[in-house]
Amino acid sequence: MRYIGVPRQPIQAPDSMLHFPAASRRLPILAIALPIVGGMASQIVLNLVDSAMVGQLGSTELAASGIGSFANFMAISIILGLATGVQSMASRRVGEGRDSEAAVPLDGGLLLAFVFGLPLCLLMVWIAPWIFSLLTSDAAVEVLAIDYFQIRVLAMVGVGMNFAFRGFWSTVDLTRLYLMTLLVMHVINIFLNWVLIFGHLGVEPMGVYGAGLATTISIYVGTIIYLILGLVHARPFGFLRALPSRQTMLTMLRVSLPASIQQLFFAAGMTALLWIVGLIGTNELAVATVLLNLMLVGLLPAMGFGIASASLVGKALGRDDPADARLWGWNVTALTIVVVILIAIPSMIFYQPILSLFLEDPVALQIAIIPYFISVTLIWLDAAGLIVINSHLGAGDSASVMRISVVCQWCLFLPLAWYLVTFQGQGFLVVWVMQVGYRILQAIWFMWSWHRGQWQHVKV
Repeated sequence: MRYIGVPRQPIQAPDSMLHFPAASRRLPILAIALPIVGGMASQIVLNLVDSAMVGQLGSTELAASGIGSFANFMAISIILGLATGVQSMASRRVGEGRDSEAAVPLDGGLLLAFVFGLPLCLLMVWIAPWIFSLLTSDAAVEVLAIDYFQIRVLAMVGVGMNFAFRGFWSTVDLTRLYLMTLLVMHVINIFLNWVLIFGHLGVEPMGVYGAGLATTISIYVGTIIYLILGLVHARPFGFLRALPSRQTMLTMLRVSLPASIQQLFFAAGMTALLWIVGLIGTNELAVATVLLNLMLVGLLPAMGFGIASASLVGKALGRDDPADARLWGWNVTALTIVVVILIAIPSMIFYQPILSLFLEDPVALQIAIIPYFISVTLIWLDAAGLIVINSHLGAGDSASVMRISVVCQWCLFLPLAWYLVTFQGQGFLVVWVMQVGYRILQAIWFMWSWHRGQWQHVKV
């Protein structure tokens, strides 16, 4: 089986420079990336709809669902690395011409999602009261957040399986199935929110708990759809034909575990950042929350293009063509920089209405302006870093991703930011400049690592 636009012959690639892709190479990048970007954009729309619906119940309920969602992301982050393991191994098999074995890593990912996800989610349910006693001092918020979190975290197995499928669909150029399934999940989620939160169609109103239940049901519906699609589209790749071998499972763990640890440390680092900003003031905390969410939207293309880069790099290495793999990394990086800059320009022009949508307090709005311009001006470097991170993951070099990310965030940025705020009395602008600076440092480090090429020797 051959995939459109992916060259099979060795290519002489430039060693160290960004290289804008020719038209023949833009096609496979866009074919993989655009459905992923669409799916992620739809997730943001869903989050806004969820917040609007829960917000009708009151501020306490909205706060409970917000803190519960954040705690849930922290809890499931340890299992999100499965997508990395599946994608890097499956793309390597495709590149090697072993198409009939490409879904074996998917089988392994599904098995790991169940074996690790089930006991982990039950543990999270059990310790939820302790978790939220640390996260909030508001008794009313705590009670609602515990209920919301406990029902949401039960979807951990489904989340792990869904991410494993996303890694596989990206490998075999079927990301449209990811987008289609995600849209179905969102429609179901919104409908069930209407039914369960407010008590329609004869159902007792469940409030915040109903919002969590709706999301959990929609996630497992998505898992069922993926399994059906797998039986239709993935059987030629060896899907569910036999239990994965011990070697497959060990390789999956070796690749996935560092990626999962990196996700966990990143999520915890974002928590620590907000805690540090909270030491400065309430307005500053509100501004940090808004800016982080806006930057997430601005980096959506990089997230989708990064997944494309991971798939294309893995296939090239499977063909034993590291020069082509290197070129794919630089190609996707260059294309992403152009796209992100095109998004950033109007974001700078219309900064006032954008910030005013989220910040009504004039003091908070004034605090946000300079940090916002700094972030938007340099977001292309952050985007480049995300592409090269995913290129490393596609090569199976998740250990380097974990090491560089943890060192930059936890050994450099967070301790220094805490020291400057606590002992030097520095304000929000200094912390935000440091936050942007650490992201740029990380991006440069990853690009240097990509240039050095040690990733091409990782065996998956």
